[in-house]
Amino acid sequence: MAFATMEDRAALEAEKPYEQRDVPDTLWAQLERTAQAFPNRPAVSYQLLSGPNDKAETLTWAELRDRTAQVANLFRSLGIGETDVIAYVLPNANETVTTLLGGAVAGIVNPINPLLEPEQIASILRETGAKVVVTLKPFPKTDVPQKVHEAVRHAPGVTTVLEVDLNRYLTPPKKWIVPFVRPKLEGPRHTDYKCFRKEVAKQPKTLTFADSKGDRVAAYFHTGGTTGMPKVAQHLYSGMLYNGWLGSKLLFTEEDSVMCPLPLFHVFACHVILMAMVRSGAHVVFPTPAGYRGEGVFDNFWKLCERWKTTFVITVPTAVSALMQRTVDADISTVKTAFSGSAPMPMELFKRFETACGVTICEGYGLTEATCLVSVNPPDGEKKVGSVGIPFPYTDVKILKVKDGQPVNCGPDEIGEICVSNPGVYAGKTYTEVDKNKGLFHFGTHLRTGDLGRLDADGYLWITGRAKDLIIRGGHNIDPAEIEEALLTHPAVCFAGAIGQPDAHSGELPCAFVELVDGATVTEAELLEYAKVHVHERAAQPKHMTILDELPKTAVGKVFKPDLRKHAITRVYNAALQAAECPARVVSVVDDKSRGLVAQLKPNGASEHDVGRVLGDFTRPWEWAEEKATA
Repeated sequence: MAFATMEDRAALEAEKPYEQRDVPDTLWAQLERTAQAFPNRPAVSYQLLSGPNDKAETLTWAELRDRTAQVANLFRSLGIGETDVIAYVLPNANETVTTLLGGAVAGIVNPINPLLEPEQIASILRETGAKVVVTLKPFPKTDVPQKVHEAVRHAPGVTTVLEVDLNRYLTPPKKWIVPFVRPKLEGPRHTDYKCFRKEVAKQPKTLTFADSKGDRVAAYFHTGGTTGMPKVAQHLYSGMLYNGWLGSKLLFTEEDSVMCPLPLFHVFACHVILMAMVRSGAHVVFPTPAGYRGEGVFDNFWKLCERWKTTFVITVPTAVSALMQRTVDADISTVKTAFSGSAPMPMELFKRFETACGVTICEGYGLTEATCLVSVNPPDGEKKVGSVGIPFPYTDVKILKVKDGQPVNCGPDEIGEICVSNPGVYAGKTYTEVDKNKGLFHFGTHLRTGDLGRLDADGYLWITGRAKDLIIRGGHNIDPAEIEEALLTHPAVCFAGAIGQPDAHSGELPCAFVELVDGATVTEAELLEYAKVHVHERAAQPKHMTILDELPKTAVGKVFKPDLRKHAITRVYNAALQAAECPARVVSVVDDKSRGLVAQLKPNGASEHDVGRVLGDFTRPWEWAEEKATA
């Protein structure tokens, strides 16, 4: 059935309740069904290097099922039960795919961003109680093994570390050289370190244990997004398979080939794409360990699409921006559609991509707390650029505001908080930390996303900002999206992020950070003047502008605002200290779990009283960098 309008969505829902859809209860049951239907069709392909003729490894659906069984059996042999956690800290590879699937079959799988620092990784390992960690064997040009080694030292619950060796993907002579240049891990160990591939090879290719009897928690995904310290979200089989059902029902068949250079620690790649492959039998390609960040991926991207006869491209706005600085140098006639998520796409970028490639972009919306998918601009229908489309079947989106202590529905085009109920929402138990679920739901069913938005008269969802990103200037709420959208209309601006910088009088004042289009020239003063004209609310006009070579972003392309806030706190506090002739200076800003962002200072001869006299009027706390004594 086509998915083009709200009427199509309603027709799908009218066919039968979702609970009556033919969706297996468990991931293993779904994988077995697909492997039986398409045993010899390609399931997943991976290449370590980005060249269109570089070595690649493809697993068929039968091979992926067998490998998943072996990995699941290995985890069970290491003492993993249905409520135990297997964490992985890996770049993309076929081993990452089988760890994800096998981990969710055997226990609870916990993907962790390999770009995190050791203390963050250790914190997640402790929070989830992980017993087994799968990570890289030391390899040139990556520090992931070293970071995990340090993190595991501070996670006493981890009993086993399984190492994946990427050297097997190389060809001679590079393959011969790696053993001689491989870094060594230093320091004590309290865990067993084993070779992932050797241990997997010892296991049978059929499950040695009974599959789960029904729905259960099968994955933990940490989330911090743009708002700070990671939280851990719980995902049920039912939510994961709902995402897969949507992909197979509305988008993919076994004939499709999907190019996905997104990381396999994020729900977009893991649930939206991989689960849709598991359900539909389509083929997914993961180029290089770092995906879009991999060496040569942007330069070779269109040739890779030609090589793999790609029909769907999975992308994010930052990647589209980079691709638009390359020519289309290959036959991409097989490509039907590009799906973009993680952040709104500027109108001009949308137009440039469609003009250059002849490929339609569909923007969508999802979030980790909902096991991902919420809405999409319908592939077969009207695409309202700037919106995130219409809600998927069986997804109820409400725009709510609180009045007299009670949530009430907003009218068409009225802005409120986006609240979602669907089979991916684990109502009441979204986060592993019980306290973090308090106040997270309206009516006990609808997840409060923290995103501000509106539904137009046609049922299309528009995201207008982040509730937690609001700039509060003397009690006046300012939506940063208004500033960002205005700056993005400047031809020299590629990306923009607006935040509230500390102010002794108003609490916060709006400021902005921008990344320029390659080759563009404009001054910060000129952009401030531009903002005065194009940001219509006077109170929202930024008081400071910073041009950065590159804005900090998450792995899926969102502007990472905690880093911008740290930048602003450092700048404002140091300026205030200098103006007061106080020698102390901010040397770092850290994210404290209970206090939020805390400025750390070196005294340089100043006393606590000296600093308190200057910084006491600001709301953000500070402490000495050496002594960690709270001010």
